[in-house]
Amino acid sequence: MNDAHNESIIKTPKQLVGAVVGFFLVTVIGIILLVQYVTTDKLTGAGSNSQAPEEIATRIAPVADTGFTFKDVNAPKVLQAGDAIYNSTCAACHGAGVAGAPKVGDAGSWSARIAQGYDTVLKHAIEGLRAMPAKGGNPDLDDVEVARAVVFMANQSGAKFKEPEAPAAPAPAAETPAEPAK
Repeated sequence: MNDAHNESIIKTPKQLVGAVVGFFLVTVIGIILLVQYVTTDKLTGAGSNSQAPEEIATRIAPVADTGFTFKDVNAPKVLQAGDAIYNSTCAACHGAGVAGAPKVGDAGSWSARIAQGYDTVLKHAIEGLRAMPAKGGNPDLDDVEVARAVVFMANQSGAKFKEPEAPAAPAPAAETPAEPAK
């Protein structure tokens, strides 16, 4: 074999140590320069404002507070219109005819019910009938709201029912006079 191919530029152990130290030194300097280049700019991506007071307050806020509104149970109830009750409670079944519910606008399926009269249809809506739960499954509804929804659905299906009026507000309680001081 020819020794010309096996010749190395490193001939002594001192040169070997110098080459190894030089290799590591170049590698370390390269890493330092790369880290410095990457971290010199302020980060503007998501989460860069994570320590702001508003962001912290958002993260630690109770989950139950989002999307809910508190209502005053002592305030007088505001009665909803028939179409609003239909859309929020009744449409789930009466919009698609689920479980034999008469579809709104289908005069054929409502005609037998309308023939029974307003009072009977309203009684079935309030108390429930067959697969339909009382008040359509929403116990928070007032009887007047259920009546309005019944009138809305029946009138959409060929009836001529009159929408019920809201009950009169109760008269404010008279204050009792205080006993005179002696």
